Amino acid sequence: MRLHLILRIVRGNPDTSDKTMKKPKWVVEKEQAKRVAAAETVWLFGLHAVRDALVNPKREKLRLVVTRNAHEKLADAIAEAGMDAEMCEPRNFAAPLDPQSVHQGAALEVKPLKWGSVEDVCLSAGKGAPRVVLLDRVTDPHNVGAILRSAEVFGAQAVIAVQRHSAPETGALAKTASGALERQPYLRVRNLADTMTELRNMGFVLLGLDGEAEDTIDVVLEGRRARPIALVMGAEGPGLREKTKETCDQLVKIDFAGGFGSLNVSNAAAVALYASMEQAKG
Repeated sequence: MRLHLILRIVRGNPDTSDKTMKKPKWVVEKEQAKRVAAAETVWLFGLHAVRDALVNPKREKLRLVVTRNAHEKLADAIAEAGMDAEMCEPRNFAAPLDPQSVHQGAALEVKPLKWGSVEDVCLSAGKGAPRVVLLDRVTDPHNVGAILRSAEVFGAQAVIAVQRHSAPETGALAKTASGALERQPYLRVRNLADTMTELRNMGFVLLGLDGEAEDTIDVVLEGRRARPIALVMGAEGPGLREKTKETCDQLVKIDFAGGFGSLNVSNAAAVALYASMEQAKG
């Protein structure tokens, strides 16, 4: 009996100490996700993308790799950023890029930009009624980059995509965006339908682009252009998911000769943004 008591004291009570010390699974996963996000970096490449990132005070810059020729072209931006560049030869480029990347002798390692909450960004002060583009599983970085350029040109407050099954912030996306990634908010959210509902509660009209819709975007926008508009775009091929369609206020199509499939998602976004401008005529 005495030995049994000693063993219980040494070992402790497994029914209390283990449970009080062990963290719930969701807490562990959340902490792991935060660590991964903190360690995540992006390699931007190409003279234009690197220059715009260098002069962006909001961009956290970590490592710059350039050839001598690229250094000469970026000298003013490098000086403004206050960075020490790693010089290398074109045939032995030191940045860990895909061999097919057209880097033009310049690559910059950065942290992803932090734009803030959906509400803060989408209701930010700007000219006219706010415009937002939502992307439903658009995974091609070239399409997303082109959409960011159009969003900047037409004054949209943000481009919003889901965290999973969408194009992340990458060098290829930044190069296609041609600098727009540094200036145009690109928000990644967990649930698109929830974000759409949040936008509706903020006063946005949610219009989903669908080639099978009965009404054209010009007709539906008539009398609504002074209101905040959210344009919801689906991936080429599958288009909008059913849940996304159900969450939209209305489905619309672009009126032109031929089927909707002749426009890719980036071109459709540009046309829809232009059509939604307050001065446009339906």
